[in-house]
Amino acid sequence: MRRAMQPSRKVRRVTLPRSPKTPMAHSIQAAFEPWTLPVPLDLVLILDAFLYLRGWIHLRIARVNIIPAWRAGSFVLGLSLIWVAVGSPLSALDEQLLTVHMIQHLLLMTIAPPLILVGAPLMPLLHGLPRQFVQAVVSPLLRWPLLQWVGRVISNPVFCWLAAATALVGWHIPAAFTLGSQSETWHIVEHACFLGAGFLFWWPVVQPWPSVAVWPRWSILLYLFFATIPCDILSGFLVFCDRVVYPVYLSAPRQFGISALEDQQCAAALMWTCVTIIYLIPAMILTTQLLAARSSQEDNLGQEELPGTLDPRRDPQTVEAA
Repeated sequence: MRRAMQPSRKVRRVTLPRSPKTPMAHSIQAAFEPWTLPVPLDLVLILDAFLYLRGWIHLRIARVNIIPAWRAGSFVLGLSLIWVAVGSPLSALDEQLLTVHMIQHLLLMTIAPPLILVGAPLMPLLHGLPRQFVQAVVSPLLRWPLLQWVGRVISNPVFCWLAAATALVGWHIPAAFTLGSQSETWHIVEHACFLGAGFLFWWPVVQPWPSVAVWPRWSILLYLFFATIPCDILSGFLVFCDRVVYPVYLSAPRQFGISALEDQQCAAALMWTCVTIIYLIPAMILTTQLLAARSSQEDNLGQEELPGTLDPRRDPQTVEAA
């Protein structure tokens, strides 16, 4: 009875308002929407890493420890940076920000190639391929005189320097830049040119097996110094130019609150700084090696010129008689 006499209570459901996404989070989500996983590129990079590591393990099992583990790690890191440049979500932003576009170019041309070449890739890759394929296809191809002549030409430091400078300056001409931005095919060609030019440029610097130095090693210091000049000219022009050089970025969505001109200046400053620092690293290593070799030669010469130098392995009486 008491329950029947009690008035019915209405239960009110309170719906809490959902916190709206911040404009920055919404911009980031919208910026990465065009990205899709590039399956062919992933398969190629995975296959390269597999063949290299397979050959490297075979060499280690055969007790041929000519390639230490840190060089194998350098090779894998270089492949990973290629994926970061053109296969990761970062590639979805290159049409919106020139800074991201410049990061791609730096990874493909300046950072990934030397890391891969430091890994001495030819020997592990040859041991990673099936033996029958190497004997039937690769070995005759490497012995082909025409291919050997082409290899000597494209490994010449002059050709390597000109190839890198041409790729850098040529693809940053506004007409060529616009072509690469508006056409997917030409965009792939552009990235391939930067990667190929990067391998050519770093080949005389790293000198991976089985290459032979064409110039004396001290000349590589001048090689690196003159390589900074095209980068300095291009980056200086982009930094101090009072207009947007690439019109394609004027119509791009401004997802990150940065103007097209500020983006251009940031990209140029990034290239200017990174190229200078990265080229300075091998220059310092090479200078140290040259000075150490010269000091060792001077010590050997000094010991040879001293007539009374004692050798503990010789008989003291023999030394005195001499």
